[in-house]
Amino acid sequence: MLGGLLGLVGLSAIAGILVTATVTPAIAVSGYAASSAISLFDSLPGNLQIDRPMEPTTIYAQKGDGSGEYYELASFYDQNREPVEYNQVSPYVYDALLSTEDPRFFEHGGVDLIGTGRALLSNAVSESTQGGSSISQQYVKGVQLQVCERTAANEEELADCAYEASTAEGTAGYQRKLQEMRYAITIEQEYSKEQILIGYLNLVNFGGSTYGIEAAAQYYFNTTAKDLTLSQAATLVGIVNNPNTLRLDYPDSETNGEENGYAAAKNRRDQVLGRMLAEGTISQKQYDETIAQEIVPDVTERVKGCSAAGGSAYFCQYVTNTILNDPRYDEAFGAIEGDNNTERQNVLRRGGLEIYTTLDNGLQYEAQQAMAANAPQYLNNLRFGATTVQIDNKTGNILTLAQNTRFSEIGDKTKGETSVIFAGDQVHGSSSGFEAGSTYKIFTIIDWLKNGRSVNEVLDGRVGRTMPMTCNGSPIGSATPTRGDNFAGNGGLVGTVQKFTELSLNSGFWAMGSQLDVCEIHQVAVDMGLKRGDGKPIPQNDDGAFSLLGSKNVAPIDMAAIYAAVANGGVRCEPTAIVGAKDADGNDLPMPENECRRVLDENIANTTAFDMRSVLEGSQGSGAPARVGDGIQTFGKTGTHQNLQSWMIQSSRNVTTAAWVGSYDAVYEGEADYNGNLVWKYRQNINDAGRSTTEYRGDLFDSYTPNGTQLAQLRYSLSKANQAAANARFGGDNFPDPDPGLIKTTRHPVPNVAGMSVEQATQALRDKGFNVSVDPNEIPGDQDKGLVERSNPSGEAPAGSLITLQVSNGKGSIKVPDVKGMSYAKAYDQLFEAGLRIYRSCSEKDDAPDEGRVTRTNPSAGEYLTDGARIDIYYESKTCDDE
Repeated sequence: MLGGLLGLVGLSAIAGILVTATVTPAIAVSGYAASSAISLFDSLPGNLQIDRPMEPTTIYAQKGDGSGEYYELASFYDQNREPVEYNQVSPYVYDALLSTEDPRFFEHGGVDLIGTGRALLSNAVSESTQGGSSISQQYVKGVQLQVCERTAANEEELADCAYEASTAEGTAGYQRKLQEMRYAITIEQEYSKEQILIGYLNLVNFGGSTYGIEAAAQYYFNTTAKDLTLSQAATLVGIVNNPNTLRLDYPDSETNGEENGYAAAKNRRDQVLGRMLAEGTISQKQYDETIAQEIVPDVTERVKGCSAAGGSAYFCQYVTNTILNDPRYDEAFGAIEGDNNTERQNVLRRGGLEIYTTLDNGLQYEAQQAMAANAPQYLNNLRFGATTVQIDNKTGNILTLAQNTRFSEIGDKTKGETSVIFAGDQVHGSSSGFEAGSTYKIFTIIDWLKNGRSVNEVLDGRVGRTMPMTCNGSPIGSATPTRGDNFAGNGGLVGTVQKFTELSLNSGFWAMGSQLDVCEIHQVAVDMGLKRGDGKPIPQNDDGAFSLLGSKNVAPIDMAAIYAAVANGGVRCEPTAIVGAKDADGNDLPMPENECRRVLDENIANTTAFDMRSVLEGSQGSGAPARVGDGIQTFGKTGTHQNLQSWMIQSSRNVTTAAWVGSYDAVYEGEADYNGNLVWKYRQNINDAGRSTTEYRGDLFDSYTPNGTQLAQLRYSLSKANQAAANARFGGDNFPDPDPGLIKTTRHPVPNVAGMSVEQATQALRDKGFNVSVDPNEIPGDQDKGLVERSNPSGEAPAGSLITLQVSNGKGSIKVPDVKGMSYAKAYDQLFEAGLRIYRSCSEKDDAPDEGRVTRTNPSAGEYLTDGARIDIYYESKTCDDE
């Protein structure tokens, strides 16, 4: 075995003579030529940087059984490789490899002079090419090819690099061979023989994308490298000789197919066995028994990518998109420059990372079951989608993510196949989100409270009123809601903010918005961390009053994070799917800090939760069908948009669930009429030929699942099932008490407006913070016609409540009682108590009762008189006197 300086010099001399004689045969081999070659050899680089080979990146999820253990969710690779240690490989493999490729491996110092010399001389005098490379030299070549594959920008660059690293022809071939020899000697000085052997076996290609002995054993024979039989080991070592011809997974039936017993691979295996017998590494008996065996592969494909994750495929894709696109992970996975995430792609497919995620397998199973039981994969009359996502309020960890469609990288939407993540945004899900609908009303509630207003204030939320809106103090139009704007044609009511919340009353929220500032409400959303699904900021004012009802596309995960922040006392924790990562050497990669920050005062958050509990707990709560009923408090909100999107978000103290059901490629046409009909019935789709077609698609309220359930109702069953599972898993305390100042019913004196004009009375009441309406029907009153007779209520009323003005018809306020048939004395008392001046007229009649009997009055019963007005009583008596 060559070693040290003596070995290097000796090899250099021989190599120099061989190269000189072959490359320049016209020059006589002289001492000068030899010494020049030695100098050339010594000047070649001697240090070969050996990096880890490309390895799959593996994504792991928590088992969800409380053990804290993880299981493999999916893997990604350009080269399917699973490096192993020296003692994790069957001795048959080493014996087969060395017997065939390098019998003197343990005797030479990196270059087998006998084999190399024989190969060089043979190549110089014949047209055939022999290798003659030692295992160390082959390892060097493999490392150089790996560098090509890791660094090449495209296929052309890869081919050029690979040719340069492996060419064996002409002068360039001898130069490469000389450099290869130099590197081989160096690595023999730096690494043990065992390290070189296992390094080679972990690196080498076994056909297609299968690299390394462990992956080959698993793929071709469904076993491990340690448990390979003699026949299997010889077969795999034989494949290395010509991997894409001898591989057993895509055979050529004429030369290497199952039909002919994998003839080519078997012939090569038998050659390997013959070399093993000749080298004495197996006995004659072993040879005879093994040579008689057929090759019987058991191809077990390692599915790469998120398709292997089954029902968790969309969560897996969310993690993948995070690795590829999320700038928060620049330090861990490499920087993204503009649209270029090549470095991130290489990390994912070649970096050998271990990615540990937040997915709770037990809870995810429940989410998948709920989705499968409720939501069809697709419907012919609607691009139908459904998703649920759950977030740990205190950490932001994404616990579950389920979707109704079948995961596919190149899916057919008409069959419910897609890789788009409905719950995610553009960065994490390749989705632009969906219109939030009434789930967006949470920001109006929060802004109301931030302005010191109580949820028990009373507002006029009836339809037909014109409600002016402002943005940053400037008028931006108004809303005049109709019954069509409210769910189920509700006419609205005069009620509290909490009642509006319970009923999800659009007209009521417009009434709130008219007392706030539209742009300030949207700023609340921005301050709490909400963005549009495409990553752009929430616009301040481009939809006017309609924007308060959730006209902007947002991601379900992002809306879940908002509700989670409220449940967490105003502290928002950024949604995350990755909790840790290790590089190929097992070192922890730097993760972004747990981004939890206060976005809302605690008293505002607690009062918001109190107000929105009515949605699930109220007698008329719009979210009541999603109520779990297990004693754990939850708050939430429903949402619909144009009858094509529907939402249900609810949260306990610990976990938030967001459910979305709708059309995932709806594009609405026409101008929005914010004061009228808001339902657009048409959608625009791009067909396979790239042409735009417009067609009627129906909506969630006139479409049904195959089992007869209205699509709009699925949000409830999905949300309920998911939240029930989360409550059972994580529990939940009651929410803290609301701020007393934000739920109080403050009573203020109602100004006396009797005798004022309607305009004067209205202004006087509004100056005191009351809302005003006018009774369209005049009433009899003491005031002149057209003036306010009285207000209702009067005296005191809750702050912000509605005061109704009743206008006088000028005909008095005392209604003449019906006293006909009464005794004179009794009739007199009633009329006197009414405030009238009484005059009498008596007629004697024999059959009259002793106490007398009233026959009529003038003015008659039912007419109105002013206070102190005259009224005449006509009565009969047996005798009339002057009294």
